[in-house]
Amino acid sequence: MAQIDAIVGWKDLPFGCHVYEPGSTAKFRTGDWRSQRPVLDKEKCIRCGMCWVFCPDMCYSQTEEGYFEANMEYCKGCGICAHECPKDAITMVPEED
Repeated sequence: MAQIDAIVGWKDLPFGCHVYEPGSTAKFRTGDWRSQRPVLDKEKCIRCGMCWVFCPDMCYSQTEEGYFEANMEYCKGCGICAHECPKDAITMVPEED
C-alpha cells in the first residue's frame, strides 16, 4: 500500500512549459547550455536571413551591414541555422572551455 506522506501532491504541482509572466523568457539566458557555436563566414553570406527565420530561440538579429549575428547569451548551439543556410556560410565549431 502506498504511503501518503508527500509534502506536495501531484495535483498541487504547476503545469510545466507555462510562462506565467509575458515577456519573461528573455530573462532565461540559455547560451551556457551550448557545446557548439555558430561562426559566420561573411564572404559566403548572402544576408538572406534564413538563420534568423529558422532559429528556434530567436537569438539572431540583423546588424547595420545587413548580416545576421547570433547572440551568444541565447544561442543553444543547436546548429539549425547552419543546416538551413543555403550558402553554407555558417559553421558550427566546438565551444571552448
